[in-house]
Amino acid sequence: MKITIRFFASLKEALKTDQIDEDIPNQVITIGDLRIYLSKKDSVWAESLAPHKNIRAAQNLEMVTMEEPIQERAEIAFFPPVTGG
Repeated sequence: MKITIRFFASLKEALKTDQIDEDIPNQVITIGDLRIYLSKKDSVWAESLAPHKNIRAAQNLEMVTMEEPIQERAEIAFFPPVTGG
């Protein structure tokens, strides 16, 4: 399944990219599965997307949980929690 994945704020800086297009395997079903899949790219990705990190996700511009199923041709965004001031 082809999807677009966007990264914001500190994730964008750490991963040195703001967007990738990815053809994910069939076993990557949820947003959480995608996070694990991406964390296997290398050590920088593993540290940036580690399970202990507080990371939020959106699918097609709507906030979702890590349990949310990925939709065909979705745009998934990962970002750290946002605080105002």
